[in-house]
Amino acid sequence: MSGSATGPLPSTASFWPEPTPLDPGSAPLPRYGTGSLADLLPAVAAGQEVPGISSGLVLAPADRVCVFLVDGLGWELLRAHPGEAPFLTSLLPSSLNGSGEPLTAGFPSTTATSLASVGTGLPPGAHGLPGYTVRDPDTGQLMNQLRWQPWTEPHAWQPYPTVFQLADAAGVHTCQVSAPTFAETPLTKVALSGGTFHGRLTGEERMDLAAEQLGAAGRSLVYTYYSEVDGKGHRFGVDSPEWRDQLRYVDGLAQRLAESLPPRSALYVTADHGMIDIPFDPESRIDFDEDWELRAGVSLLGGEGRARHVYAVPGAAGDVLAVWREVLGERMWVAGRDEAIEAGWFGGPGGADGGGKGVDDRVYRRIGDIVAAARDDVAIVASHTEPKESAMVGLHGSMTPLEQLVPLLEVRS
Repeated sequence: MSGSATGPLPSTASFWPEPTPLDPGSAPLPRYGTGSLADLLPAVAAGQEVPGISSGLVLAPADRVCVFLVDGLGWELLRAHPGEAPFLTSLLPSSLNGSGEPLTAGFPSTTATSLASVGTGLPPGAHGLPGYTVRDPDTGQLMNQLRWQPWTEPHAWQPYPTVFQLADAAGVHTCQVSAPTFAETPLTKVALSGGTFHGRLTGEERMDLAAEQLGAAGRSLVYTYYSEVDGKGHRFGVDSPEWRDQLRYVDGLAQRLAESLPPRSALYVTADHGMIDIPFDPESRIDFDEDWELRAGVSLLGGEGRARHVYAVPGAAGDVLAVWREVLGERMWVAGRDEAIEAGWFGGPGGADGGGKGVDDRVYRRIGDIVAAARDDVAIVASHTEPKESAMVGLHGSMTPLEQLVPLLEVRS
């Protein structure tokens, strides 16, 4: 039948509109300046009258403060497992005595980035560790900022003083209690140094020494750390028996430390990120190494599965951005570098302005030409070039609540 009597037939686009990519400005931003990990130690130090430090996060002052950071213990994960963590659950705001509330990690929600934010009190665009792996503009190579490979001079890469260093200089007894292997790592030097480092192998030894160090002076700032909640989540998933066993263990550690606090002390239990399990199927785990469309025009793939930095060959950034948006834009926030910066992903908006807001000039080219952050249950893996990371069950890095929200649980003596 001809359509001439009633005009042309409508196009199929009327019935099947083009997919609309996610707006980079719609991503749930970290609460930089008021409620992010970068605001925690400045709030503590301000309460201890360390000069020159302030924070938009308000905490009641305490002479002695211990921060216990549990790698991978996301807020949503903790709330979902009250049976495995009865002590920590008792500190949640819905409980009778709970005073805890969530902070946000920065972006990406990954260990190197978060620990640098904790220690320096700065967002990623200022401290300059904006991902798991990023390109070094001076060499053109990908740098793993957790393992510090290939090596580069740490204080050229991250030149700002840590809050620990500022507190130590102000006369606060300051120390870190962690695994001995972390004592001399570049990440420790640029993010967590200041005062003294005490290496202890077991969690119980760390809790006992942290409590002892907390009572060693009138004003004390102690940091302690435990990693295996994250480790078991990566290997087995965040609802596996192995992960739940680690949660039970760390709940006991937190209670042990809380019950050993000296007078006039505050304990804050927090984390660097949460985690999400991604299914092992081609729709959920898109393999960059096997996808010619996503590889076209890309010189380096940085970041990690849930938060990718994509570095284009010269002149190809616009085309790469268009393709990544077309392929992934309904499931991931895909932004050009300037879009991500202006949207505030790495700190306050405003471009390469330095000073702890936006992105410092030295950090600008470390960020991918394209930045992709997962909204849905999807990851961009790289089976050949990143075989270990691609085999992980639990992943993190993006801005979803499962990954970005972390606890801030408080105990006072």
